[in-house]
Amino acid sequence: MTNKVVALLPMKANSERVKGKNFRELAGKPLFKWILDELLAVAAIDKVVINTDARHILEENGLFETDRVIIRDRKEELCGDLVSMNLILADDIEAVTADTYIMTHTTNPLITAKTIEQGLEKFHDAPLHDSLFTVNKVQTRFYKEDCSAVNHDPDNLIRTQDLEPWFEENSCLFYFTKDSFLKTNARIGETPLMMVTPPLESLDIDEPHDWEMVAALAEYRKKDA
Repeated sequence: MTNKVVALLPMKANSERVKGKNFRELAGKPLFKWILDELLAVAAIDKVVINTDARHILEENGLFETDRVIIRDRKEELCGDLVSMNLILADDIEAVTADTYIMTHTTNPLITAKTIEQGLEKFHDAPLHDSLFTVNKVQTRFYKEDCSAVNHDPDNLIRTQDLEPWFEENSCLFYFTKDSFLKTNARIGETPLMMVTPPLESLDIDEPHDWEMVAALAEYRKKDA
C-alpha cells in the first residue's frame, strides 16, 4: 500500500520582526535551505510544496521547481501578514493531493531529517489519531502576573523534575490528512497526538535574539558535519 506524503513549506517575502529572514544567510546558506534540505533528505516525502509570494527571490537563490519541489505562487487574496495560515494550507491541500501532509516552517532551521522521519513513523503507527504535532516538554514553576503559583505549591517545594510536565506547542512539525484538516480547518485534528522534539532542534526564529542563538548553533552544526 502506497502512502503519498507531501510536505508544505509556506514562505513569504517579508517578515515583520526579523526583516527578510526567510532568505537571509544563516551559516553559509539561505535560511529556507536549512529545512528544505532536511525535508528532501527524507525519502518518504514525495513532494515539497512551497506556497510563496517570492518566486523571484527563490530563483535568485538558485531554487527552481524539480520533480520533488513544487513552487506555487500565492494567490493575491492570501498575501499579507494578517492572512490565516490555515487559508494558505487549505489552498495547497486543494491543489496537491496526498495521503499525509507534513507542515513546517523555514523558521525552524535546526529540525533534522531524522526527527521528521520519527514523526512520520509515529503518526503512521497511530491509526486512532488523526494528526500529530510537536511540542516542548516543560517542567518548571509557573506564576501568574500577580505572583500566584500556577502549577505548584510554594509551601511544599518539590524538585522541578517531579512536577507534572506541561507541553508547549512549538510549531516545528504538523502531520495530518485532508480529512482531519477539513474537520477542524486546522493542522491539529480532533484526535491529535503529541511528539516531543529535541530542545536544540526546536528553536524558532521569531525575534532578533532568536536569530543570534540559532546562528551560533547552526555554525556549530556545520563544523560538526
